[in-house]
Amino acid sequence: MRRAKITGIGHSVPDRVVTNADLEKLMDTSDEWITERSGIKERHHVDESTSASDLAIEASTIALDSAGMNPEDVDLVIFCTISSDYFFPGGAVQIQEKLGMKNIGAFDLRAACSGFVYGLSVADQFIRTGAHDTILLIGAEVQSVALEFDTDHRDMAVLFGDGAGALILQTSDDDSGVLSTHLHSDGKHLQDLWLPAPGSKYKPFMSKKLIDEGLHTPYMNGREVYKNAVTRFPEVIHEALTHNGIALEDVALVIPHQANLRISQAVARRMGIGMDKIYSNIHKYGNTTAASIPIAMSEAFAEGLFKSSDNIILAAFGAGFTWGSAAIRW
Repeated sequence: MRRAKITGIGHSVPDRVVTNADLEKLMDTSDEWITERSGIKERHHVDESTSASDLAIEASTIALDSAGMNPEDVDLVIFCTISSDYFFPGGAVQIQEKLGMKNIGAFDLRAACSGFVYGLSVADQFIRTGAHDTILLIGAEVQSVALEFDTDHRDMAVLFGDGAGALILQTSDDDSGVLSTHLHSDGKHLQDLWLPAPGSKYKPFMSKKLIDEGLHTPYMNGREVYKNAVTRFPEVIHEALTHNGIALEDVALVIPHQANLRISQAVARRMGIGMDKIYSNIHKYGNTTAASIPIAMSEAFAEGLFKSSDNIILAAFGAGFTWGSAAIRW
């Protein structure tokens, strides 16, 4: 049976570190308030010359090096992001061109914080069906440029960071690799976590009125997000375990989207496991949306938290609402 095996991994974050103390100077907030609400102590933000595709290229280069591969060995690029450099075309073509790849397929995938798990599912299907043999899968975000750093917008401004992570997936015939992926959505929560403008819903496409009404900045109904996340995360993790006949005690590590430490802690309690089983690096990076899972995977692997033949579970929840999971045998 053809499976998608992860053969390379890497991540990149901007050099600029923004601490909670830095944010205290910009809005009515405090380190204690931010830490208690989210577990975040600092996050990385880009400078004016760096974009999502730049971070993606850095992470991709590291992943290619770790796989011992050249860019021309890749036959498909999937770029998971909601902060592409331009409205169109997608950022995947920039990555393809700047890395010096052949004229291969390259496209963006938009599923917000669930984006990387959705992208992994797509990549897995391409490999299982024989359509592609070597895929570069990237999650990268520059969310800092969409934030308003003032007291009125502090609920969102303190949460997000910038970064990128990448995987190389190749065909494997052994029992390692992506075992299964599981995707879900519930569109009735569209407006509980969204950034309305710009979009074709609004005419004209861009206007002072949209800006004055605050439709160009992200909004989150924190209570609804929390309530649904702490329910959907355990559900979709158990779905991956049950589908593959894996017991929770046989999982080396659960790597969730890094949304909020309180959410991860609630998930651990509901599943009856310790936080040592659920990876967290949100204190360093904040919520990096589609980049959070590959960054966490890259760091956890470097820390030796899983090894060959270990079972790991990825889980995500995000805007839409969307959620999903993946079971992987490393």
